Amino acid sequence: MADETPADEAKPVQRPLIMRYAARSDVGRIRAKNDDSAYVGRHLAVVADGMGGHAGGDVASAATVLDMLHLDHGDYDGDAVTVLADEIQTANSLLSELVHINPKLAGMGTTVTSLLLAEGKLHIAHIGDSRAYRLRDGVFEQVSVDHTFVQRLIDEGRLRPDEAETHPHKNVLMRVLGDVDASPELDLDTMDVKPGERWLLCSDGLNYVAGHVVERTVRETKDLRECVETLVDLTLEAGAPDNVTVVMVEIVEETPDDVSTAAVDVVPPAPVTETETADTKVETAAAADSEGEAPPVPEPAAGKPDAGDQATSTDPHLGEHLSAEVLRQELSSRPHELVGAAATAAESGSIPTIAGRTVARRAATVLTHKADAPASEEDEILEPAKLRRWVTWSIAASVLLVLTVGLWLGYAWTQTRYYIGEFDSRVAIYNGVSQRLGPIQLSTLEAVTQIRMDSLPQFSQQRVRQTVPARDLYDAQRIVKNLEGTGTIAPADECLNASSTATTPPTAGATPTAPAPSPDASTPAAAPTPTASTSPTAVCGVGQ
Repeated sequence: MADETPADEAKPVQRPLIMRYAARSDVGRIRAKNDDSAYVGRHLAVVADGMGGHAGGDVASAATVLDMLHLDHGDYDGDAVTVLADEIQTANSLLSELVHINPKLAGMGTTVTSLLLAEGKLHIAHIGDSRAYRLRDGVFEQVSVDHTFVQRLIDEGRLRPDEAETHPHKNVLMRVLGDVDASPELDLDTMDVKPGERWLLCSDGLNYVAGHVVERTVRETKDLRECVETLVDLTLEAGAPDNVTVVMVEIVEETPDDVSTAAVDVVPPAPVTETETADTKVETAAAADSEGEAPPVPEPAAGKPDAGDQATSTDPHLGEHLSAEVLRQELSSRPHELVGAAATAAESGSIPTIAGRTVARRAATVLTHKADAPASEEDEILEPAKLRRWVTWSIAASVLLVLTVGLWLGYAWTQTRYYIGEFDSRVAIYNGVSQRLGPIQLSTLEAVTQIRMDSLPQFSQQRVRQTVPARDLYDAQRIVKNLEGTGTIAPADECLNASSTATTPPTAGATPTAPAPSPDASTPAAAPTPTASTSPTAVCGVGQ
């Protein structure tokens, strides 16, 4: 037994693996806003490159990254890759819900390239054209495969890799998260990992730096922070026509210092005001959620609503507020870096999420269903009166909730409509309907055209001032085009059909007769005299 003890003591203790990391995102030199988002912590790294132009590329990437950050832990019981894939599919459904709520976001999407370090394995999930590179045992290689049109041509042998960068369709994506596919296909893999290997995650904005320069920078720059700074600076020097986001990760063994800084205790402040007390409960919910446990919340008695229900029903933005508070607390509970559009959303509180998501729902439960205090004798005497008040308040809250939901749905419907009207003596496109609901204007100015009102015929001016309804934005643009080309709201072919069936109006008192045949077949018939009935055709033909 004594001989075995030194051997046991000499056996090295295998420590858990974690990530060391650095991240940076830049809008570039051409784009007006940053559509990239990234998060990296000790177990999770995610890069998302949003698309959709001004409509919602930043919303798509931020919503996806913020929806995944709670995965940043290492305890998955051997099911990490499935959890990672399911979470990305959930983020995809979130984007569809956001588009359903706000149709202006239609067409937005995002790429996702993510690493999850759990139980000594590295799990990879990828879709789109963001990339993952690995430097291991001196070999630098691209692990992810671009889901682009040109990559498909390369795989089929129809295009050489050196021709891809100049191909006119190099940015066409074949797979992406968004509102197009309800269940997009992900590339999933689980790989062995060992201390010392490095990973580079990046958006396609880094593609403007030559591949051998990227490889040399990753190999030779030992400090991770310096590495990401250098790669982004190189992109900016190359012109940076796109947003660029770079995340560097190095796999290391966890140290005692890492353990001591990983656990951040959430200490509730002293109860000063009712508002601060509510915030403390939200923070407590977030801390419990970050540890993978639901906070201990007593279930409310059946048929006995709580006072907090009133606040929940009357505040239409409660879910957003809770999401912002819980997200900030979630982020403060662990070491991490958050960059790009997701960082902007977290700082401003404009979290692109759906009220009722898991974290917000847990916080709302804690906030609205409070523990019952011990009842005194006076409370027992007043119980019947309190019960009647609860019933009254619950009925009032239910009515108010129905009215609020009805008004919100009505308003949401108006925002799917468009119409043509006048603004500053010019033809303009409005989003909404031209009515008011008390002090609330139900329309907003969408665009002002260059068509002056005094350049239109009198009847068209009158129609525009009375507003011309449109089915959608495309229909509104069609009407504007008709006004610009023909001076009417109808397309030219409709005017042509109408004018072709019109006849010359008879002179007052005259009897219309059929034209007499020519006495001499060789004598040409007299040319018809143009009349006022042909003028609409001439007007409609303008610009065709």
